[in-house]
Amino acid sequence: MRKNKQEKKQKIGMGKYLARYKWPIFGYIFLTLIGCAGSIFFTILLANMIDQVTVPDFTKAIYLLLTVIGINIVQRICWYFINLIYYKYSNKIMSALSADLAKQAFKLNSKTYNDHDTGTMVQRIVEDPAQTVDSLATIVDTLMELVTSIIMLVYIATLNIWVSLGLIGLAAVSGVIEFFRVKIRRKNRWTVRRKNDRVHSLTTEIVRSEKDIKSLGLEEKLSQVSKEYYEDYRNTRYKMDKTDCNFWASRNFILGIGGLVILLLSIKLMDKGLMTMATFMIVYSNRNSLWDVVHGVGNLANTFVSIKICTRRMFSLFDEHEFVTERFGDVVLDNVVGDIEFKNVSYTFREYEYVDPFENNKKKKSRGQDFKKEKKLVSENHIFDKLSFKIQHNTTVAFVGKSGSGKSTILNLMSKMYDADDGQVLIDGTDIQTLSKQTLRNSISLVNQFPYIFDMTIKENLLLAKPEATDEQLADAIKKASLDEFIASLPKGIETSVGESGIKLSGGQKQRLAVARAMLRNSSIIIFDESTSSLDNFAQGEIKKSIDGLKGESTIIIVAHRLSTIKDVDKIYFLDGGKIIDSGTFDELFERNEKFKTMFLAENI
Repeated sequence: MRKNKQEKKQKIGMGKYLARYKWPIFGYIFLTLIGCAGSIFFTILLANMIDQVTVPDFTKAIYLLLTVIGINIVQRICWYFINLIYYKYSNKIMSALSADLAKQAFKLNSKTYNDHDTGTMVQRIVEDPAQTVDSLATIVDTLMELVTSIIMLVYIATLNIWVSLGLIGLAAVSGVIEFFRVKIRRKNRWTVRRKNDRVHSLTTEIVRSEKDIKSLGLEEKLSQVSKEYYEDYRNTRYKMDKTDCNFWASRNFILGIGGLVILLLSIKLMDKGLMTMATFMIVYSNRNSLWDVVHGVGNLANTFVSIKICTRRMFSLFDEHEFVTERFGDVVLDNVVGDIEFKNVSYTFREYEYVDPFENNKKKKSRGQDFKKEKKLVSENHIFDKLSFKIQHNTTVAFVGKSGSGKSTILNLMSKMYDADDGQVLIDGTDIQTLSKQTLRNSISLVNQFPYIFDMTIKENLLLAKPEATDEQLADAIKKASLDEFIASLPKGIETSVGESGIKLSGGQKQRLAVARAMLRNSSIIIFDESTSSLDNFAQGEIKKSIDGLKGESTIIIVAHRLSTIKDVDKIYFLDGGKIIDSGTFDELFERNEKFKTMFLAENI
């Protein structure tokens, strides 16, 4: 044995990704500042030009206009390069962020996936990074526009005291309205995102289970369920938008009427000789600047809320409280023989739900505290209590029993998809909790009841298991899995694309491809979890021959409902209610165990 050092866990946040491109981001901000400064000088110089025309001083007016044209050209160049920088580096940041989130998703244990729906996982990895990066760009742009509008308002306020007082009053009233709008929207936004996740998950499931839905005649039922989910999401979204609309309408009404009153006041001041034409033109040209400021502040608040929600959702994948990762030791076994032992193993399957911070109007987070969802136990099912057994290397063993007896749970514990609550699972006398990830994963191959086939060619799916496999090794695995005749009948042969989730293959063909993948790895331990359940009798017989051909080369673990497929195994463990009630060869159990005999006879009626 030798030790393998574990990687230290690194703190993750948006700063890590932005720091990689600090100079392009600095360039983006700098060019945006130049563009915004240009807008300020553009307005002031244009107003002065009009004032010079009324004097009249056409020569000075022409110089001012030429300066305005030059500023406008510089602005256009800045906007062009700003867009180039954004398109290039925003995609790089999004790609890096999504890649790291996907990598973290691989580290999560199987129990974590059981506790969270598909929509939640997909949106956190794909949609939230994109929305976060877009929102960051929106913040920079809005801030620059906001600064421009504020500078213009300050400049206007210095021109006339009465206009200044009017602007301050309007800003105070509209600011209060915007404060309450943002506060309420923040709470509503969490609810909308949660219901959007639910809609996304349902849609994904419908697309993936299209054949089952049609074969079972579930179209109408699921259409109704979909309608209810979509309407619930739409109504929640509408409620949030309607609330925003009410605040916006009130705010815009005050700003709109107030702006016109300030214009009326400016005309009166001009009539009394207290305001010049140039000042009036600046006031008139920037009559919407206060609206822009309030609107910009509101947009900033909305964007910050969106970023806060997205980043919390994304980086919560790194939070062990909610998204528990697989934990491995650092013991490396050079050569795994394949001895397996369960020593007083206890396991209870627990299901949790995680409550959002604003669920039921309860705000759990106080200032300075880390965000955490409330973890609530929904149900628990006690499966094993001090379960013990041994499997010798290079033997073939089967676990049988009624549904719910714990067969698949044993496989999940054996392959460390689940972690035992108590006791030990040993491989070659070593607790699997202490084994390194590489040792454990390389020593075990698992063929599930419903294997996932990727949207690749047959050859690419096989090479996932062993990238360095030769054509001869591929052909041998294909033949052992009884796929050779099927592949030979395809125009493109092994280069045939199987479609998303292997949709172009039958259920039996998917399983045979999964079996070929497992055989190609040639692991010390090979687990077959109902791997022949979708095969016809002929294909099942072929796979059985292949499994028999592996005897003496690997430790083979089989879970099967069809007892006829395990007649030739070395040992059978008969499970009932989470306990091993008997064990032996097929003939021994058939002879002495009435329950086992009844199960076999019922299968063959």
